[in-house]
Amino acid sequence: MIALLTGRIAYKSPEHLIIDVNGVGYRVTIPFSTYYELPEEGMVTLHIHTSVREDAIQLYGFRTQAEKAFFQLLISVSGIGPKMARDILSNIQPPHLAVALQQGDLHKLSAIPGIGKKTAERLVVELRDKAGKLDTGVSAAEAVGRTVPAAGLLDDVTSALLNLGYKEPHVKKALAEVDAASGATVEQLLKQALKVLMK
Repeated sequence: MIALLTGRIAYKSPEHLIIDVNGVGYRVTIPFSTYYELPEEGMVTLHIHTSVREDAIQLYGFRTQAEKAFFQLLISVSGIGPKMARDILSNIQPPHLAVALQQGDLHKLSAIPGIGKKTAERLVVELRDKAGKLDTGVSAAEAVGRTVPAAGLLDDVTSALLNLGYKEPHVKKALAEVDAASGATVEQLLKQALKVLMK
C-alpha cells in the first residue's frame, strides 16, 4: 500500500499529477487545494491514499496530512466515494470543513456540487464529533500560481469547475464576473468564480 510518494513532477493539471519516481510515472488524483501549493516542476512529496477496487487501483495525493486525514474521514461515510471526497476538499479547506461539520452548517455543505441536503445531513451526523478530533493545521506555503494569458487561465478554470460538477451555463456566467487582470493566477480566478457560484 503506497502511503507517501516523493518524485519529480512530470505532468501537472488541476485534476491530477504524474510523478516520476525513479523512472516510474505514478498518476495521482489531487484536490485543488493541493494543486495550488505545488510548483509547476521539480521535486514534490505527497501523502497518498491508495484506493483499491476490483477494476482499478487509484492514488489520491495530498500536500498535507490534514487533507489526507479528512479525505479518509469523508470516505468512511456511506455514499461518499473517493471522487466525491476529493471534490469536497476541492471546494472547502479542512479547517472550514471541520467548522461546518461541528456547527451543522447544512447550507455551506449542501452548496458544494454533488452534495444535497440529505448527504450534508449524513456528513454532519456521522462526522461532527470525529472532525473535532482531527488536526486541521494546513501548510503555511503560499499557493504557487502560474501567470499565463487570461484566455489560457480561463480555460483552466472552466475545466476545473466543470469537473467539480458545475454546469457550463453557470460556469460561463460566473467567469463573466471575475477579474482576469494581467498577473492573475488560476488559484485567484478559481476562488473568485467559486464565490460567485456559491452565492
